[in-house]
Amino acid sequence: MKTVFSYAKPYKWPIFIALFLMLTELSVELIQPLLIAKIIDEGILAEDVTVIWTWGSVMMGLAFVAFFSGVINSYFAAHAAQSFAFDLRQALFRQVQAFSMATFLRFPTAGLITRLTSDVTMVQNVLFMGLRIMMRAPLLVLGSLVMAFVVNVKLAFYLVIGAPILLIFLFIMARKGVGYFSNVQRRLDRVNRVIQENLQAVRLIKAYLRGMYEASRFSRVADKLRHDTVKAMRMMELILPVLLFVMNVSLMAVLWFGAVEIGNGEAQVGELVAIVNYAMRMTGAFSMFAFIIVAFSRAKASAERMEEVLVANDDLELNRSESSGLSQLEGELRFEHVSFTYPGKPEPILDDISFHVAPGEKLAIMGATGSGKSTLLNLIPRIFEATEGKIFVGGTEVNEWSLKDLRDTIGLVPQQSILFTGSILDNLSWGDTEAAPDELEEAAKKAQIHESIDLFPQKYGTRVGQKGVNLSGGQKQRLSIARALVRKPSILILDDSTSALDVKTEMALWEALEKEAATMLVVTQKVQTAKGADRILLLDEGKVVGYGTHADLMRQSQLYQKIAQSQAEEEVIVDGEEHS
Repeated sequence: MKTVFSYAKPYKWPIFIALFLMLTELSVELIQPLLIAKIIDEGILAEDVTVIWTWGSVMMGLAFVAFFSGVINSYFAAHAAQSFAFDLRQALFRQVQAFSMATFLRFPTAGLITRLTSDVTMVQNVLFMGLRIMMRAPLLVLGSLVMAFVVNVKLAFYLVIGAPILLIFLFIMARKGVGYFSNVQRRLDRVNRVIQENLQAVRLIKAYLRGMYEASRFSRVADKLRHDTVKAMRMMELILPVLLFVMNVSLMAVLWFGAVEIGNGEAQVGELVAIVNYAMRMTGAFSMFAFIIVAFSRAKASAERMEEVLVANDDLELNRSESSGLSQLEGELRFEHVSFTYPGKPEPILDDISFHVAPGEKLAIMGATGSGKSTLLNLIPRIFEATEGKIFVGGTEVNEWSLKDLRDTIGLVPQQSILFTGSILDNLSWGDTEAAPDELEEAAKKAQIHESIDLFPQKYGTRVGQKGVNLSGGQKQRLSIARALVRKPSILILDDSTSALDVKTEMALWEALEKEAATMLVVTQKVQTAKGADRILLLDEGKVVGYGTHADLMRQSQLYQKIAQSQAEEEVIVDGEEHS
């Protein structure tokens, strides 16, 4: 918890003021029984009205002090808690942005969402309640005991008898609570994951009529969350009855022996009233302990989960983002005996990959699903680090480039087109925030999307729904390509990014891209597209099984011959259907 609550340090003055006001309010509450005893013994029993009015007025004045202290305390406590939560959430989000992909994959997406939302809220509430009432409860118990001994040592002793038992009991319950509520938060992660998967695949679910199945799947994980939450809360519910039982026994002992003491003339009525008053305050404070332990247990579990993210600094990209001093060179690319294995996996995804792409050349990458094509592309901008071998960009090994300088030379179009909520203009500008409007339009024209945009009522101001839900697959792919072209990259990476385009549009796109000075790496399944490349890299199970021009591979590679033959047969069938 230390790491998480370190983000409260900038707000030490609001916290200090809130604590001071809380202690002021507490002090008034502890003084009141003494004043009540004085009014009873020296005013009511002595029939001295002056004492009653004098100390009654003092009590009223102190009550107003406590009231205003409580109001102002709430303001400063809320300010500190809200600001702390804002900084903590910002720090978590920045940390996630700084993760390398290897680190990112250690945390489920749903778990990260829970950490940034409900976990932050848990610790925020504990800080606020701690400054408002949670710290006040144990201090009230301790202060009431001390003041009881000040009033009458013998009677106060009966209040102390149960204290060791209660302390041991509360310590055990707090430890158990942390474990139980850690399980609850993990269950909440699973619920969030199911919700996230369901919302992302809503079209497929509706198309396959799997709504009832998904509802039952959600019911199962939600029921486990309910079961663990009920289990934790039932255990926490034992706290209050035990506390009240012990305190009520102590209170009965005070009343019994207090009456005896008064009868013997060894105690005054006011003293007994004061001791009972302190006992009642302790009982009320102890009744808060069940809530405090629940809140603390949940907050501690949440803090430990957030700390996992905050201290995961073994492989942060921001640590490698300072400028390397290398200028942006022509997009030469060279792989020398490169291998890659995912963390925790026994078998390599890529094995001994070597090839060379000269500046301005176009390399087509082909292979079956799972052959390592996308993984190979991810090694170039160092989204993943090669396990063995060396990769050179512009004649310089990639590890000598800073991430900023390296990635500034690269335009990446992923296999799945990702668009962000906002306008078309916002999504294009995402590639380069300093690009002028005419540069954005020029990139759109090259990507063959300008005419489609021009047909929208709001043109470039048209809003794009979440993940581009209101656009077709081809439109999303072309917008993604335009966004990459805005960067004016030296290396343009297209990871199967034209699969949704018709033949005519794709041909126009390649014709426009021929005028680009960028070195291009194109993942494709189409032999027709690969023919237009300077060279073709053929992968199979992570190994290079063919490298050369289309003509070279047609002579040398049986796998490439089979691919070309199967696609030629498909074209013949399509032509036959068209002419029938």
